[in-house]
Amino acid sequence: MDTIDADGHIVEKAADLRRYLPPPYSKRTGALLPSDGMDTNMGGVLGGMEDNDIPTRLKDMDTEGIDVSVLFPTSSFSVNSVIERDYAVAYARAYNDFIADVCKQSPRLKGIGLVPLQDPAAAVEEASRAVTKLGLVAIAVATQGMKEHLGAPTFWPLYEELQRLNVPLCVHNRREGPAGDSRFDSFIFMHTIGRPVETFIQFAGLIYGGVLERFPKLRVAFLECGVGWVPYWMERMDEEWEKRGKVEAPLCKKKPSEYVKSGNLFFALEPEEETVPYVIERIGADKILFASDYPHWDGMFPNVVSTIRGRKDISDDAKARILGENAKRFYGWQ
Repeated sequence: MDTIDADGHIVEKAADLRRYLPPPYSKRTGALLPSDGMDTNMGGVLGGMEDNDIPTRLKDMDTEGIDVSVLFPTSSFSVNSVIERDYAVAYARAYNDFIADVCKQSPRLKGIGLVPLQDPAAAVEEASRAVTKLGLVAIAVATQGMKEHLGAPTFWPLYEELQRLNVPLCVHNRREGPAGDSRFDSFIFMHTIGRPVETFIQFAGLIYGGVLERFPKLRVAFLECGVGWVPYWMERMDEEWEKRGKVEAPLCKKKPSEYVKSGNLFFALEPEEETVPYVIERIGADKILFASDYPHWDGMFPNVVSTIRGRKDISDDAKARILGENAKRFYGWQ
């Protein structure tokens, strides 16, 4: 495994999931999960690979030079927006069964599991099942729609279980902005702002909430936001913590930047990000992951790997870490 796509996607359809849902949920008509109804592909102008089957995916991996691809959901990430707790539990189980079956088609595909955070006890149980029974390699969450941030003690039993299982947590937010924000008037506005802003919130919540202090072996990745924001955000958090941390974030025992540099936090880069050399200088090349985002419309297929390999401002050692070695360590494969 020299080149590992730490964040690819399966584009699941309602018909795929319905076969795994128990009644009465399997008999629901229409969409199984809430949707913002936005035109992602601009009427088909952008993208055209999202209906690809597994043989096509494997062929495209060969074209890119990808040995292993880790598959995240697409629409199913909105499971945490579901109000009905029992349905969220059933849907997460159905999705995990579905992606486990997809990955049985090739050892080059590794699946990511979902858990129903509306029911923390069920989330712990499903995380264990997804990893130990289904062979999924991590648990992912998109936090839009949640009532608490990820640093809340409500979710600590889940982190304890992930640490015990030696599998990571993947924070992979969606395009919606923070809860209640209604100022977006276009897809481009929402897509530009929503995912990174929500990710910054959860990054701060996890660190200020003491999660990385309480669970020192838990590995966490922040995906689909690039890496250029990390130095700015950790510096801003350091300044806040130095002035107010002892009172308002007592469970955060160290400067936030120290947790970033500890080796348990990972970040997925964009292949053309100009700030990557600076980020490597600030936090090290061993914390950056390669992610293709295949087959979504905003990916760079078939030029993702070649773009990274062709960069002149990153050392060959850093490229090797980013393209494969870091993912092995993040997912616990070495």
